[in-house]
Amino acid sequence: MPSFSLRSRGFIGSMALLLSGMDTVIGLYGETIEVPCNNGAPKPKDLFMTKWKYDDGDLLTQLKDQDASVIATDKYKDRVSMAENSSLLIAAATLKDEKTFTCMVVAGADISEYPVKLLIHKAPTGVEITALATELEIGKPTQLGQCSTSDANPAASITWFKNKKPLVADGKGIIISSKVKVDEVTGLTTTSSILQYTAEKGDTAALFTCGALNTLSSPVSFTVTYPTERISLHVISKGPLMEGANVTLKCKADGNPPPTSFNFHILGKVVKVENSDSYTVTDVTRESTGEYKCSIIDNAKMEDSKNITINYLDMSLSPSGKVMKSFGETLALTLQTHASGELKVSWTKDNGKLDSRPTFDKLTYSDSGKYEVVVTMGALIKKASFELVVEGVPVIRRVAKRRGEDGQHKVLTCEAEGSPKPTVAWSVNGTSADESPYVNGKITHKLTIVPTVNLTVVCTVSNELGQDTRTINVSTCKWVDKQNPQTPSIDYLVVGVIVGLLLATVVVGLAYWLYMKKSKQGSWKTGEKEDGSTEESKKLEEKIEEKLEENSQKVEV
Repeated sequence: MPSFSLRSRGFIGSMALLLSGMDTVIGLYGETIEVPCNNGAPKPKDLFMTKWKYDDGDLLTQLKDQDASVIATDKYKDRVSMAENSSLLIAAATLKDEKTFTCMVVAGADISEYPVKLLIHKAPTGVEITALATELEIGKPTQLGQCSTSDANPAASITWFKNKKPLVADGKGIIISSKVKVDEVTGLTTTSSILQYTAEKGDTAALFTCGALNTLSSPVSFTVTYPTERISLHVISKGPLMEGANVTLKCKADGNPPPTSFNFHILGKVVKVENSDSYTVTDVTRESTGEYKCSIIDNAKMEDSKNITINYLDMSLSPSGKVMKSFGETLALTLQTHASGELKVSWTKDNGKLDSRPTFDKLTYSDSGKYEVVVTMGALIKKASFELVVEGVPVIRRVAKRRGEDGQHKVLTCEAEGSPKPTVAWSVNGTSADESPYVNGKITHKLTIVPTVNLTVVCTVSNELGQDTRTINVSTCKWVDKQNPQTPSIDYLVVGVIVGLLLATVVVGLAYWLYMKKSKQGSWKTGEKEDGSTEESKKLEEKIEEKLEENSQKVEV
């Protein structure tokens, strides 16, 4: 780095000598160093000669427009050269090159000299921690280790770190002492630093390093020892503490190293455990509920305790398994529970959730299914189930008929219920038989027929418990002319004629009845006997009724 310039002028004949202030150049050990002339300023136009020298003699010179000539005969003979800009080049720099080199420039009537001080620096080759302590004891000053770095110039300064934060010596808990050794041959230095450290409890996982310049050592950690001050009892179990489970008691101490032997107090009984901090109580029951303790063998006063509650859940459901019942019967459902805490009960039927507990005052087929009850208490869960089957003799609830859409057939329907599933049979053959799914004991069977005569059809439903029958009257279907539905068919003409005859018969009967009524009135007036006319009237009325019934059957659809 340039310093303040101080110039003085003298006279040698007709020439003037100009002296410049000293600059400083830092070079790296073992590298080729460039020492600038006149701080790298351009060469003067009237340059005559450039020469580099040092206190022990000249090194090299260069006349204008000529190559530089090496004058040195000592250690610099093969190590110096001149750059194009007149800088001095020194190869394979060592600490012995820390000197003042002067560049002399002759230009016109002036002679100028530019001294440059050369310093040689070398980074340390590495940083390592040796002489490590085996362990650190809380409150006790201990030499943690020695940090060293070598082959440096100038001497390296070492810094200690804990968890990447620098340690500052305080003369009490942190004491740092350093020393520097110089190599007699190379002149390079080795710096060593010793850290005396008083550990704290939080240093158990601490990482210590040391560094010089930008180089850090590998981190090291230490076992920090301290006595036990407190112990704690921990309860370990896979899942909830319930009957039949295994419960492990673990006694933890905060000392390092921790104790290896403990006393476990199991419901008043002392169990000594060596080379372990755990004890397992197997197959616990509700009687295992109580206070448990652990303590250090050589210090019974240092203990910890836990109250342990063993949860239990008892449940019984009646009935269970497969239950067979008859339609209309009752079924008593009993659920008994006994537990150590509050319960939650839920019911399902065929995996579907029920809003409340089922009741069976009068069983129906829809009550059949698989029922399951789930009782929970925290993480404890118990289940029970039964399968209810309601059986009954099949009963026909309804039979019906309707005309098909094309008017040429009729659809008969027979609705029944029963369990086991009843089979349906008709007394006539038909087509397009259709049976609905069997749900909740109910089944619907449909049969399509084309009656050519008036029929009485029987529907029979049966299962292994019995059967039921029901009849229905079915009349013939009338033909419809689909080609010309607007034109009445022959059957419709026949129906019209029959209806006309029926009406005529009614009219005749009505006229005769009026006539007979008047005749009766006349006989009353004359006092004549009316036995014969009365008999004839009865016979005529019977014939009219027969005719009306016959015509009614002919027009029935």
